[in-house]
Amino acid sequence: MPARYVERYADSIIPRLMESLPALLVVGPRATGKTTTARRYCRSVARLDEPAEAAAFEADPDAALHVLQTPVLLDEWQAVPGVLGAVKRAVDDDPEPGRFLLTGSVRADLEVETWPGTGRVVRVPMFGLTMRELSGQTAGTTFIERLVASPEPHFSPLASPPDLAGYVEIALAGGFPEPLVGSAVKERTLWLESYLDQLLTRDAAAASGRDPARMRRYFEGLALSSAGLAAHNTLFEAAGINRKTADAYERLLVNLMVLELVPAWLNSRLARLVKSPKRYLIDPSLIGAALRLDVAAVLRDGELLGRLLDTLVVAQLRPELALGRTRPRLYHAREMNGRRELDLLVELSATQVVAFEVKATASPGPGDARHLAWMRDRLQARFVAGAVLHTGPRQYSLGPRLLALPIAGIWAGG
Repeated sequence: MPARYVERYADSIIPRLMESLPALLVVGPRATGKTTTARRYCRSVARLDEPAEAAAFEADPDAALHVLQTPVLLDEWQAVPGVLGAVKRAVDDDPEPGRFLLTGSVRADLEVETWPGTGRVVRVPMFGLTMRELSGQTAGTTFIERLVASPEPHFSPLASPPDLAGYVEIALAGGFPEPLVGSAVKERTLWLESYLDQLLTRDAAAASGRDPARMRRYFEGLALSSAGLAAHNTLFEAAGINRKTADAYERLLVNLMVLELVPAWLNSRLARLVKSPKRYLIDPSLIGAALRLDVAAVLRDGELLGRLLDTLVVAQLRPELALGRTRPRLYHAREMNGRRELDLLVELSATQVVAFEVKATASPGPGDARHLAWMRDRLQARFVAGAVLHTGPRQYSLGPRLLALPIAGIWAGG
């Protein structure tokens, strides 16, 4: 029995872009549902990882492309890199909107020396499933838009909100569709460990030619420090590698879209802010898979618990931010002396900022919002809203433009 289809954020943007653009490339980490979603918008599909179909495109990509009814999905395009040139020529000859969708390995850009799609193929990002997607609420305003729409925003509480252990369960389950809603649900832990093994021993090793054992140790360091500002030398020394190798690993994992570097927010009014990025694994389930964690193990480690919740929050916000019409940008902020730190800062425009603290507590007080209040007072009108995202069930005020808000408010109704 096929798994049910879950409406994705990309479903709200792909049809709109296809009305005005000739070719789209759906990009994202492996196994996040790119092909499943793209197939819904195409009349014909070319599976280029199948030898019979690949042979025709290898022999004459222009002719093979010409006979397909559009819109056409070119799945696993990297198996026949010459198909990109055919798409480029087809778009140059006829720029009619909605003709091509491409999906493929996240290694593709690393393996292809040149990118013929520049100026012709527009990228659409897809990430893991979010709780809002799972609850069928992708339509309408985003969480950030609701937060700034009113001086006193209200988020409807969930009928059965998670407790602390429930949030950890959500984080460790992750957002990969196959183990979340597909046929691998019963073997979720095994699926996630196999995914990570594939990533580190085949995808990363094939692209870099480096030692998968050292890559795994480096990745375990990233898992331990996800959502943190660990010095890079701490990570590569623990992995037994040098800086040059660590820099190469980091670039590779970013290109494979399993690691995100959230930049530091810089502002002339706050000159003494650190400039280093925070490293986030793209899905919190990869923390559990890398470190072989269950709920009990996470609850015994307060620092790891905080990092896992922070990584969960970013995983829930990332698709909204990436596909939002206003293209809000995600940052973090921390003073050089470490006295004040904001876990997340979303810049909506040059004049609007929203900030968040993520706390593993069910009842945060004003002290938990003191860094938000500091930022509010420094930025004044630019600071639109701040929220302490917590693990309790209630929403309440912590001061002017400051809220205590359950993490589940990200996916709860307005």
